[in-house]
Amino acid sequence: MNSRALLRSSASRRLLRPVADLIDQRIERQVRSAIRRAASTAAGGADTERLVREVDLLRRRQLTFDLLLGPHGRRNSRVLAEAPLERLYGEVAALAGDRDAAERNVAAAYRLLVALESLGVGRIAGGTMNICGKLGTIPLLDPPNDEILEIGTLYGMFSAGLLRMMERDGRSPSLTIVDPFAGLQLQPGTSQPPDPTGAPVDEKAVRTNLSLAGPAGAAARIRQGYSEDPDTRAAVSDRAYGVIIVDGDHSAEGVAQDLQWAETIAAPGAVVVLDDYGDSQWPGVKEALDDRLKGETRFTFLGKAAHSAYLRASSESLIPQTGK
Repeated sequence: MNSRALLRSSASRRLLRPVADLIDQRIERQVRSAIRRAASTAAGGADTERLVREVDLLRRRQLTFDLLLGPHGRRNSRVLAEAPLERLYGEVAALAGDRDAAERNVAAAYRLLVALESLGVGRIAGGTMNICGKLGTIPLLDPPNDEILEIGTLYGMFSAGLLRMMERDGRSPSLTIVDPFAGLQLQPGTSQPPDPTGAPVDEKAVRTNLSLAGPAGAAARIRQGYSEDPDTRAAVSDRAYGVIIVDGDHSAEGVAQDLQWAETIAAPGAVVVLDDYGDSQWPGVKEALDDRLKGETRFTFLGKAAHSAYLRASSESLIPQTGK
């Protein structure tokens, strides 16, 4: 198979479309230029040899780029495309009210994502735009305090990134994580294969990744258990959280339970982020939030960026903060 056919295979164009298109265009320009030169001069052989060298260099650069940002060992490609990036800029700007800040934070979040996955154990779950959207948006929504609760963490790498993004904004974040640490990514009603990274989902991996966030990561409080378990809730419902990330059980019932709990422990003005909202793979997430917003609730829907919904908690508490 020649290089152009390889780059245009269904797998390559799906996983690395922007790079493949760029290389195709460069190769086509080089081929046209070489043909013109060969037709007009007697140096056709030299031109062909130079073209072969340039094509080989482009292929090696593409391979290097793919190893750095491609999906190998993490399921999702980190290669950017212009249209989704511009859309994300607009969505984050709509939430934050500041286009320049949105572009700055999304860019910083992308660099952080690549760095963390290069140095850490495991991966950050989700698509590139969704991850960068969450990391970039949360600090811009000015949470009322620096207490963060993440329900469902996988490898803890997203939390490490969020700590860094909050610190970039001059905050002093304090992190609490709730996760069952079952050795793999759990979702009721689904069959989850081993993680593509080959790393087990456990507290040791999370601690390793949190160490990349410095003192705030080392000081993180981790509670092993399911978020619907009364003992788990009681153990971490000792404070009002300024940021709550809901990314655990994606079933409608599970999300509804987590949202109910979040209402009892969210500080006035808290930012609540519901991951995978509007993702067709997880319809229960949108179903649960839409149902919640139809009734009595502390939450106001601020909008969405990529596949995450952003909520603001009112100052009124519907249920005592003990969560009992």
